[in-house]
Formats: sequence, structure tokens, C-alpha cells
Amino acid sequence: MGKIAFIFPGQGAQYIGMGKDFYEKFEESKEIFDKASDILNINMTELIFQENDKINITEYTQIAMVTTCVALLTQVQKLGIKPDICAGLSLGEYPAMIASGVMSFDEGIKIVRTRGLLMQEAVQPGAGAMAAVLGMDNEVIEKVCEETEGVVIIANYNCPGQVVISGEAKAVDHASETLTKLGAKRVIKLNVSGPFHSPMLQEAGEKLYESLKDINITDPVVPYIANVTAESINQKVNIRDLLAKQVYSSVKWQQSVETMIALGVDTFIEIGPGKTLSAFVKKIDKSLKVLNIEKVEDLDKLQEV
Repeated sequence: MGKIAFIFPGQGAQYIGMGKDFYEKFEESKEIFDKASDILNINMTELIFQENDKINITEYTQIAMVTTCVALLTQVQKLGIKPDICAGLSLGEYPAMIASGVMSFDEGIKIVRTRGLLMQEAVQPGAGAMAAVLGMDNEVIEKVCEETEGVVIIANYNCPGQVVISGEAKAVDHASETLTKLGAKRVIKLNVSGPFHSPMLQEAGEKLYESLKDINITDPVVPYIANVTAESINQKVNIRDLLAKQVYSSVKWQQSVETMIALGVDTFIEIGPGKTLSAFVKKIDKSLKVLNIEKVEDLDKLQEV
């Protein structure tokens, strides 16, 4: 019998109305949205369900995404589906830790609010940039980043043939030009508010570490995979350090999926808006079973598990 992984998407998958059907149908989901509103003193239903510009601003995106993911998670759990391991892409690491029992939702949403604010304020607008690089070997991209003047690194190892680079705007532009000349299929500048997962956010990560000292972190009930190391975490010892580093280090998503496969996972359940992670997992290994839970009707898919 294969193992089950719960996986959670990160920033970029958000949209107005995500999770609204869960809010309207299930009391446990409604409680999560309402609890987030009370804890943060922000009207989360207004932020997530009504047309507004805030949802795409980092400090609001992060709390909106985590609230929605956990609201959907409550219904997967209610059906008795239990993960053997959890993981999330960047911000998605937080609902993964909540699902793993590392922190409560109450504590998690507070620290995500802090994280969003710190990342939003870390770099002056326009100083940093990110770009997706398609159809090129990681080794070539790493070498180009190393040889480019200024700060630029691989921010996300998403799946074979797709990585994201991040850093100083000029350095990202230069690296993008070089990679295009070297034969990258496409290099696409991303519409983001900062150079996430680059050394430009180191100060934000260090400040986050200080705030994490106030959060109660416990040993995982279910192991989860850390973005920074792509290793399974079974004890609370280094969790704060890993979360601080995650802000300014590469997200090893492809490596994380490969770790889970090596641990015997053959079914991945993506919980949250969009199907981004489902697509990445399929590109890593077509033979895997991948389900995504985004709408209430998607819960029917869990009968296959």
C-alpha cells in the first residue's frame, strides 16, 4: 500500500472567491475564515470573496492563502483521509506544518501575517525581480547565476525544465538575456512585488526568526518536508531556523517531491486553489496519482484514495 502526501500551494495561486463554497457549506471551514478575521482583526471574507486589489499584495495574499488552504483541509480530514507526510511550496509550508501538527492554526496565521509584512517591506519596489526559466538544465542556470554580476540565484526548483530565478532587477535581466542566448525555451519575467527566496530578503528572514521565538512549535505528528533542505522533518529542533532561511533561500520543490517518492508516497493530494503543484508532480513522475481539492465537488475524488 502506497503512502499519501498532502501538498499545499504557495503565493501566486490566489484568486477572488477561493474557498467560498467551503465557507458557505461547511461549519468547520467557516470557523477557520472567522477565526482568522478575529485573530488578525481583518475581514477575511471581504478580502477573499469580494473584488479588491489587496489580495495580490504580499501582506494580504499570504494570510488569504493559508486561511483558505486550512479551511479546505478541515473537510479532507473530516472524511478520514490521513497523510503520511505533508509539504508545501514556499508559503504552502505553513499549512503543511499546521496539517502536520507543528503549530496550531491560531499561531500559524499570526506568524504568516508577520512573514507577509516583513517580505513586503524588505526591498524597495523595482529593486528586485523574478523570472521563470523554461527548458534549460539546472546546472547551466546555476552557472549563469554565479557568473552574473550582482545578486541572482535560483529561487524555485519547481520541476524538470522549470525553475525561477530571483535577485537584483539588473542581475535578473542580465541572467535572463544570457539564458535566452544559451537556448532557454522561454524566460518569463514574473509580476511579483519582490525578489523572494533571494539573499535580498535575508534581513526579513532574520527578523522572522525573532518573531518565531514567540510561536509554540512542537514535534510533527506527521513528518513534513522542509523547502530549504528537501528533507523530512520529524522533530521540532531546527524548525524556526529552517523557516527563517526559507525566506531568502532556494525552494527545493522538485527535490521535495523526489524525497516523498523515495519514502514511498504514490498519492499526492493538493489542497488549495489552483493545480500548480499537481502539474509539477506529474512532470516529475507521470505514474503518480495526483488529486487536487479546490472546490466542494472535488471532495468526491477522495473516494478513490
